[in-house]
Amino acid sequence: MNPAPPTSPPTLGLAVVLLLAASPAAAQDADLDALTLADTTPSEVAAPSDWRRFMEIGLGSSHLRGSGDTRSNRRLSLDIQYDGTLAPGWRALLANRLDLSQPALRDGEHAINTLKEAYLSWRARPDSLIDLGRINVRHGVATGYNPTDYFRAGAVRAAVSINPASLKENRQGSVMLRGQQLWEGGSLSALLSPGLGHAPEPEGLNPDLGATNRQHRGLLVLSQRVGNLTPQLLAYQQEGQPTQLGLNLTSLVGAATVLHLESSSGRSPDQLAQALPALAPCSCNGWHNRLSAGLTHTTASKLTLTAEYHHNSAGLDGDDWRRLRQGPTPVYALYRQWAASAQEMPTRRALFVHGTWQDALLPRLDLSAMHTLDLTDRSRRSWLEARYHQERLDYALQWQAHSGGGTSVFGALPERRGWQLSLRYYF
Repeated sequence: MNPAPPTSPPTLGLAVVLLLAASPAAAQDADLDALTLADTTPSEVAAPSDWRRFMEIGLGSSHLRGSGDTRSNRRLSLDIQYDGTLAPGWRALLANRLDLSQPALRDGEHAINTLKEAYLSWRARPDSLIDLGRINVRHGVATGYNPTDYFRAGAVRAAVSINPASLKENRQGSVMLRGQQLWEGGSLSALLSPGLGHAPEPEGLNPDLGATNRQHRGLLVLSQRVGNLTPQLLAYQQEGQPTQLGLNLTSLVGAATVLHLESSSGRSPDQLAQALPALAPCSCNGWHNRLSAGLTHTTASKLTLTAEYHHNSAGLDGDDWRRLRQGPTPVYALYRQWAASAQEMPTRRALFVHGTWQDALLPRLDLSAMHTLDLTDRSRRSWLEARYHQERLDYALQWQAHSGGGTSVFGALPERRGWQLSLRYYF
C-alpha cells in the first residue's frame, strides 16, 4: 500500500531550529568519530589520507537444507570511502560498496551496489554541526539486537556476513537533514528524513530510496554523561505511527565490565499486522517494548565476551508462532521476509553471546565467535571467524551453522552450514 501523502513534521522541524540556535561550550564529536569506524578494519592499516579503499575476494561453500546439495559461492567486493575537508568548516563523506557474487546475493541480482553514505557537513560553530545527504545513522549500545537503531529497516542490500558489526557498517544510509549541538559530556541531535519513494527497488545498481526513505521520519537524541552512567534518550516519529521512546544506558562495573541496557517502547500494531495488513488487520495500537540487556567483560589478554538477553513483545509468542508455522506457506514466507528486511526478531525472546580475542595465539590474529538461541522454538545459529592482519592484507576464514525445525527461526534458513575464505587488500 502506498504511503500517505507527504506531510511535514512541525514539532521536529522546530526542534532543529532551536537546536541550531543554541551554543553551549565546545566538546569532541563522538558521534561523528563513530561513523568513521569499519567493522573489521585494523588500526595498523588505516589509510594516511582521506581515502580508505579495499578490494575483497571471497570463496566458499554451503550445505543446503532439504536437498543436501553443496553449493559453491564466489564474491568480489570493492569498498571505497572518502572523508575529507573541502574548506574551513566544511567536510564531505562518501562511502560506497559494490558486491559481485555468484550465485546472486538476493533477488537474482549478481551485482549489488550499496551507497552507504554521501553527505556534506558544516561546522557552523565549534559546537554546532549541520549535515545534509545520505547518512548511515546507527544507535544502540547492544551487540546482537538494537531496538533503538531506528533506521535499520530496509537498509541492508547485500548481507555478506551475519556479523552484527558488518550488518551495521555495510548498509545504505537514509537521506536526511541532521543538526547536532555539543557540550561538555553530552550532545543533542535532531534529524528529519523525508519520504522519497513508495517501495524498495530490487534492481542491484539502483540507489533504492524507496527502501530507506519510504515515509517521513524524525528523531531527537539527547546524551549526557552522569557519573559512571552514560544515558541516551531518543524520541522517534514515523509518518502514520505513534511516537517510539528509546533508552540507551551503559555503566562501568569495576575496571573491565560494562553493563548495558537498550530499550524502545511505544504503541504500535504487532509485527504480524505490520507484515500482513490485509490478512491480519489490527485497528488497535497496543503498547510494545523491545529490549536488549547484557554485559561485556574484557580480560587482560584482550579477550572480550558479551552476553545479552533479547525481548520483543511485538513478535510472536509460542502459540502464535506455532500457528503461523503450521498455516499457509505464503503467509509464513511473507512474515519472514518482512522480519528480515526490518531486522526484527520474528519471535519474542532470545539469548545471544559474542566473543572476540585480539592477538590470539599469535600477534595480528583475531578470533571471533557468536551464538544465538531462540527461546521460543529452540533453534540456534553459530558463527566463527579467524582473521589475520598484515600491513595491507587481511585473511579471514568464516564458518556458520543453523539448526532447528524446518520452519523455526534459524532452521528455515536455506543453508544448514557453510564456510567462506576471503582475502582483503587495502590500497
